[in-house]
Amino acid sequence: MISRERVEAILKEAGVLLEGHFLLTSGRHSNRYLQCAKIFRNTKYSEELCAALAEKYQDAGVQVVIGPAMGAVQMAYEVSRALHCENFFTERDENGKMTLRRGFAVEPGEKVLIVEDVVTTGGSVKEVIELVRAAGGDIVGVGSIVDRTGGKIDFGVPFKAVYSADVTSWEKEDCPLCKEGKLELVKPGSRKIK
Repeated sequence: MISRERVEAILKEAGVLLEGHFLLTSGRHSNRYLQCAKIFRNTKYSEELCAALAEKYQDAGVQVVIGPAMGAVQMAYEVSRALHCENFFTERDENGKMTLRRGFAVEPGEKVLIVEDVVTTGGSVKEVIELVRAAGGDIVGVGSIVDRTGGKIDFGVPFKAVYSADVTSWEKEDCPLCKEGKLELVKPGSRKIK
């Protein structure tokens, strides 16, 4: 089992943890941002962290690992590699709805692990859960490298993270950084804000 100290060392070495004034995908503001995409620039980071997550589900009988595009495409691959099973990803259609494409399909009763690099509000994960359930899949759990909720989120299935951090975020109108006006608001993520 990987230690919290080792995970923090990897996150620091990979340049994942950023500090400043950030606009999150959820529309909320935060003074810290975890750019987990940097983990996947180097397999020495992704392999170790994804194997640590896979270890948490090694006895769950996972048949397929699914991650929402883009952030969890490589992650689904790495976790499935450690679990010796299939993997694929969901993506948004032209209307912004989460879908399965490219011939990917969940079979009824298939044991599915859903992964996401960072969980803040869990919005994308919840969409994937709905998609898998509609197809008749059996969700054995949700896994992430980073849980920004500090364990406060409930997906209705087991949720396990390699690293849990209760990172503060605010609605725009409540953001103390906006009120101070000293730091420019930066949107480091890849999704458009709703």
